Amino acid sequence: MKYKNKKILIIGGTGTIGKKITEEILKEEPKVVRIFSRDEYKQFIMEREIGNRKNIRFLIGDVRDYDRVDRACRDIDIVFNLAAMKHVPACEYNPTEAIKTNVKGIENVIKASRNNNIEVVIFTSSDKAINPTNVYGATKLLAERVIQAANRSKGIAKTKFVAVRFGNVMGSRGSVIPLFKKQILNQKKITITNSNMSRFMMTKTQAAALTMQVVEKAIGGEIFILKMPIVKLKDLAEVMIEESCKKHNIDSAKVSVETIGVRSGEKMYEELMTEEESKFAFDLGQMYAVCPTTYNIQKYIEFYKHYDKADVGTYSSDKMKPILKDEVRELLINEKLI
Repeated sequence: MKYKNKKILIIGGTGTIGKKITEEILKEEPKVVRIFSRDEYKQFIMEREIGNRKNIRFLIGDVRDYDRVDRACRDIDIVFNLAAMKHVPACEYNPTEAIKTNVKGIENVIKASRNNNIEVVIFTSSDKAINPTNVYGATKLLAERVIQAANRSKGIAKTKFVAVRFGNVMGSRGSVIPLFKKQILNQKKITITNSNMSRFMMTKTQAAALTMQVVEKAIGGEIFILKMPIVKLKDLAEVMIEESCKKHNIDSAKVSVETIGVRSGEKMYEELMTEEESKFAFDLGQMYAVCPTTYNIQKYIEFYKHYDKADVGTYSSDKMKPILKDEVRELLINEKLI
């Protein structure tokens, strides 16, 4: 077990993925897990859900505060940085705040990790970092570059700096699934931006499991891209209406669908890997490893020589086949989201 007797820090640990990673890591008997976030209420709720455990600590703090991050990193082996401003319109209208959290925050984590000689730092990025059309995506792209540069210029620190890029997580805070459910029950209608919109989506269980695997796979400097199913927004909306109405004895014919148009900064489709990145990527089965091209590329080619090279091309949600509507239903039911 790779986390047995390890000391783990999860920054942004009260979020959807953070909670799931915590849940999975605790099964592997770590020495300690520190949950770092700025929301004391969420920490209170999470502490009650987890129960009385001696190997978990809750730390109030903000990733923007270097001194607090540095103290949290002391005597830690592995850091997961999940803290971010994620809401696209909020980032559009508050760009300097998004920069403080999404870019300055990762700089603080890097500096504190080097200072404390952390073994591995895992930074979670987004498909919106590819050809960004919004502030959120731009900050995530810059953060990816910063984490790769940190691995190149870490000096004598042993730390491996790694990024993991994935799309939407079903049922996470800010995702459309809880919104759809609430609208169906309270308003008897749902609002969608555009029925032809497509997104990469996976469950929190899948996202957490693959993110945790990266600790063992990485040599440092890579961007790991999780392979994700593609979901059409129209299919998701229809499944949510059908299943929610069935569960709550509502006539589905009375639930309307209102198209409200694409929000500021949104794209009709998402990309997880560019064609240029694919030229330096290896197929690891459930994920791709994109190697940095700015330094020592031969080291990565040698390390991944037993894996197939990725097919050259854009990994885009509008160029690949979406999963069937019944497969969307199965994912939602298995994850207990409806």
